[in-house]
Amino acid sequence: MFFNVESFLKQPYPYYFKGKNLWIVAAVIFIMSLGFNYVFEPFVVYRPEHKVSYFWISMIHSLNAFICVLLVIGLNNLRVNEDTWSLVNEIILISAVLLMIGISQFLVRDLIYANPDNWSFRYFWEEIRNTFLVGLLFVLILVPLNFLRLLKTHLKTAKSFNLNQSEDSFRKSATTLPIVTKQKSDDFELILDNLIVAKSEGNYLEIYVDNGDQVNKEIKRLTLKELDSQLESFPQFFKTHRSFLVNLQKIIHVKGNAQGYQLDVKGYTGPIPVSRGMIAEFERIYKKN
Repeated sequence: MFFNVESFLKQPYPYYFKGKNLWIVAAVIFIMSLGFNYVFEPFVVYRPEHKVSYFWISMIHSLNAFICVLLVIGLNNLRVNEDTWSLVNEIILISAVLLMIGISQFLVRDLIYANPDNWSFRYFWEEIRNTFLVGLLFVLILVPLNFLRLLKTHLKTAKSFNLNQSEDSFRKSATTLPIVTKQKSDDFELILDNLIVAKSEGNYLEIYVDNGDQVNKEIKRLTLKELDSQLESFPQFFKTHRSFLVNLQKIIHVKGNAQGYQLDVKGYTGPIPVSRGMIAEFERIYKKN
């Protein structure tokens, strides 16, 4: 059986570059770059053309990498959708960072090298090539290992969920709860055990209800946050994602991937994602099952 490269590249991948994590990643790259360049001298070093000591050259190169990581990934953070981030997106982002680092190394050559050909295409290509050679060495090792580590962790946890699946830990109730909507005439009574999934569609909700012989979809003028707040006393209802609220009693299978989990729910067509920010809380609640 052949390895499906396209399927592998489209696998969900966790996005860990927001907030303080971005600064941590940039700092680690700065330290690794400084140590690798200064200690190992991976490329030809012609000291007579150096304007400053090799330590400061290594420092400047590493600082370039630090700034480029913050700049490129910081801009990406303004538009990224963490829930649809995949392995191929990760590789493209890393390639963009490496390209920017290579260009920046070329632009500072006049500051550190006394060479009349500093602005030649030869050195432009050389700086980009060298950056990719070093960067891809780490990428080819760390990205697959991190992906497989996360995938293994979530697959193992998902398997334990499926083996231990039970409805007994949550309070079953035939209680009918009055749900208040934005429009009073749209208020309704909800039989808690019948609710399967609520899906956000702007200012409206698609509410999937099990009526025994069939599943009905009802549209209500209500946000997911408002419904979640009215159901907060009932732990079997969990907001797995900004667009989904799930009755945990209706889950029939949990699938693990590197991004986290996807849920198969009885009566609902299609997988329901657990967003990265909700993984820990989902595990905590569902492990009680």
